[in-house]
Amino acid sequence: MFSVIFPGQGSQLVGMGKDLHDKYSLVQDLFKEADDTLGFSLSNLVLNGPKEDLDLTENTQPAIFLLSYAIFKLIKEEFKIDLGKAKFYAGHSLGEYSALTAAGALSFSETLKILKIRGKAMQNSVPKGVGGMVAVLGSEIELIEKIIDKNKNKYECYIANDNSVGQIVLSGKIDDLEKMMIDLKAANIRNIKLPVSAPFHCKLMNKATLVMKEEMVKLDFKEPKNTLISNVTGKEIFDSNELKDLLVKQIESSVRWRESVLLMIEKGITQFIEIGPGKVLSGLIKRIDKKVKVSAINTEEDIRLININE
Repeated sequence: MFSVIFPGQGSQLVGMGKDLHDKYSLVQDLFKEADDTLGFSLSNLVLNGPKEDLDLTENTQPAIFLLSYAIFKLIKEEFKIDLGKAKFYAGHSLGEYSALTAAGALSFSETLKILKIRGKAMQNSVPKGVGGMVAVLGSEIELIEKIIDKNKNKYECYIANDNSVGQIVLSGKIDDLEKMMIDLKAANIRNIKLPVSAPFHCKLMNKATLVMKEEMVKLDFKEPKNTLISNVTGKEIFDSNELKDLLVKQIESSVRWRESVLLMIEKGITQFIEIGPGKVLSGLIKRIDKKVKVSAINTEEDIRLININE
């Protein structure tokens, strides 16, 4: 059995998907539809940059979704590979929107619009230079939780992502993160400041939560054709009302990616197909369980090499 998974922010590159866009009219049509939907040339930004504009959260989110969804449609419609047989669809943070759209819960244009709003709201939640994120490597989540709890009067930091065995990401105000980094260093725990402009997936994103709460009620969610896994709970989502609620909560909640992957494996998944730019999720899954088969799909050659375990 297999799952289809979609990457989140950080996988973007100027020129991503150019080979597929140059060759396939299906991809060209989706890129044009994205431009028409958003009222500016997202396709030009994806294909030609500049990088600093593509890296703005309000552009990155619809851009990664656009390419992920275009590759997904290409696999299904041009190469006639049946991804509908997947037991689960899942994605990391913004990738959850790619997953729910691929599963038929929301239309392509609605997802583009909501991701533009989501990205802008997240970008504007905290003034630039105030918040940030730190990757913690080679440590157990329980130990990091203990350090945060023990020092809660000294600094406020939050676990933003539980990505894999030995990879956790923290969010917080830069001053607080720097204090925690000193404690991590003293405990011989490796940590790296990440090149992001905001402290995602923590309560500092509250303004974005309020925006998303208002926007979600306007959206017409259908029942997904495939079972989705929630970042917030690390478990299956059972109906579209629950999905709306979880997408709002996702803004401030920790991304439980490791738990999500372990749940899917526990439920019989032996293969993961990552669709979209980069291969970040493939690397994380290999660290969680070396035995499962993982394929990262973002070129024509990758698509031709897909071999699904039934």
